[in-house]
Amino acid sequence: MKRPRLYGPGELAALFGVSRQRVLQITRRPGFPEPVARLIGTTIWDADEVDEWARHNRPPRPNDGDEDR
Repeated sequence: MKRPRLYGPGELAALFGVSRQRVLQITRRPGFPEPVARLIGTTIWDADEVDEWARHNRPPRPNDGDEDR
């Protein structure tokens, strides 16, 4: 059986290029995938579900659009 890929808050911060505090805001957005589990001290998400969500809803990074300046 194939093991699922999982993301915790640290992986989401790296994926989105944001702080862990910002990750909390992003994961509370309507439509963000539900966690796979809530453990003591952390929450985990299915990476495939998050990747699919990010393809359509990735929050802008602070430097998005700055390349043209």
